[in-house]
Amino acid sequence: MESSIQNPQLTFADLLRTYVELTKPRIVLLLLFTTVTAMVIAADGIPDLAVLVPTIIGGTFAAAGASAINQYIDRDMDAQMARTSRRPIPSGRIQPVNALLFGMGLLAWSVLVLAMWVNWLTAVLALFGGMYYVILYTLILKRNTVVNILIGGGAGAVPVLVGWTAVTGTLSYEAFILFAIVFYWTPPHSWALALLVNKDYTAANVPMMPVARGEAATRNQILLYSVQLFLIALLPAPFQFLGPIYLITAFLLGIGMLYKAVKLIQIADGAAARSMYKYTTSYLAFLFLIMIFDRLLL
Repeated sequence: MESSIQNPQLTFADLLRTYVELTKPRIVLLLLFTTVTAMVIAADGIPDLAVLVPTIIGGTFAAAGASAINQYIDRDMDAQMARTSRRPIPSGRIQPVNALLFGMGLLAWSVLVLAMWVNWLTAVLALFGGMYYVILYTLILKRNTVVNILIGGGAGAVPVLVGWTAVTGTLSYEAFILFAIVFYWTPPHSWALALLVNKDYTAANVPMMPVARGEAATRNQILLYSVQLFLIALLPAPFQFLGPIYLITAFLLGIGMLYKAVKLIQIADGAAARSMYKYTTSYLAFLFLIMIFDRLLL
């Protein structure tokens, strides 16, 4: 209600949309997709709805809550960057304290839902992922070191562990291979975006790779991590928890990633960086989609 007071023109529908925007819904959807994929693989098919539904709800609350708290912490930095200046807090549509309480409430609800209707290990992992993102990445790494993405990227990989433990109640090597895929996907994806908005990060004094090491070094690092991702993404086949459909698709998608990374070095302009960023987004979505098809068809 405080937000509607500070902006009298904000209707209830506008306020609702603004709070949804605070959660970064596109990122939440991608994280949920990786969670559900891990559940399908772990269950060797469609998971029990009694587990699937509360895991989706709890996972949504965890990711959304962490995103809201992230925007609360980064509100000063967001106001300095053109890309983020229209986010709910810097634009004045939501008061900072409301965003913080909203995020904390979502995280608390996540733990409650997952603990009551899934299992405690899943609840703890979801909370760990949220705290990883908020404390380790946002508070400690993001503004202080060039390895912010390298280490902080683990937060986006935790949802696959959440999905795996929701079905099995334990962690195994398969879950950690899925974790590694998302972990090594994050640097090429995030650094491609950083190349596009380098001026914003420079203005806000955020030591992303292009700011701290330069754009040429960033392009080389994108290729290096694309090579590592290409190899790691093939592991589910030799470890025999995904089959030939996945292997062929992962190989082809990986070749596409390497091609984009090489072109990014050769051309070194904004169009190439944008192409790389868009490809990495599609890459992860298609890779995990084919995991589901592979598991359900075999």
